[in-house]
Amino acid sequence: MSDATPNWTTLVSAEDLAAALGRDDVIVFDTRHSLAEPEAGEAAHRAAHIPGAFYAHLDRELSDHRKQNDGRHPWPEVQDFTAALGRWGVTPQHQVVVYDASEGALAAARMWFLLRTLGHRRVAVLDGGLQRWQALGLPVEADMPVARPAPPYPATFDQSRLLDAAQVQAHLDAGGMLLDARAAERFRGDVEPIDRVAGHVPGARNRPYALSMRDGRFRPGQELADELAQVLQGRDPREVVAMCGSGVTACHLLLALEHAGIEGARLYTGSWSGWIQDPSRPIAHGA
Repeated sequence: MSDATPNWTTLVSAEDLAAALGRDDVIVFDTRHSLAEPEAGEAAHRAAHIPGAFYAHLDRELSDHRKQNDGRHPWPEVQDFTAALGRWGVTPQHQVVVYDASEGALAAARMWFLLRTLGHRRVAVLDGGLQRWQALGLPVEADMPVARPAPPYPATFDQSRLLDAAQVQAHLDAGGMLLDARAAERFRGDVEPIDRVAGHVPGARNRPYALSMRDGRFRPGQELADELAQVLQGRDPREVVAMCGSGVTACHLLLALEHAGIEGARLYTGSWSGWIQDPSRPIAHGA
């Protein structure tokens, strides 16, 4: 194995991560989460995790529930997230790998985009997650890792990539593209298992995050690039904003875009759950 720090910026295979385990310049995070049982992911982590992996909780470290009117998983304050990275020992020199139970949507892609928005490029999601890791017979352990604390991560969020509801409306009014990563039946408003109102933001287009996957892993980058080019219709990626129910699975869509070589798309942090907090905002139904 090379002495150079790995340079994984979107996805990493289980085989490649296994070969790099134990390196001082590689830090692994487990972000498994259940919306129905918010503590289930951490309990699963304590029972078995990839050796050396720390646990990052979607509600504690990857969101800020002190915020009002920004959806179910409000984007965290930069000083809180960078302090957490410091407690875990993450520095700009580290290769970070993030995984969840399988596909990356809860909540590995969220942590990936948090770090990318700080300007940290060496961060990747484990393709196939813990499910594929264990299917390959790779090791897990119950021992909890001991961090080597560092100062708070020395960066701030690129606010140009984070939009609120008013900015999203202005974006749509200017002809920008808003891609909703929820399943088609939720986008149409046929069902709504989580939020109190069904439907979608008028002007949004549906691109379910699951379309990026095949057999639990991301589809090949070039295959996605060809397909997403038809969706974007020649737009600059910076004219594309992703959303979902609460700004979590939207990050999976952002990861898929970057895996396809399409960099620069942005995030509506509050997403659908934030949009409906103001009853004066319009709601659309259907395809």
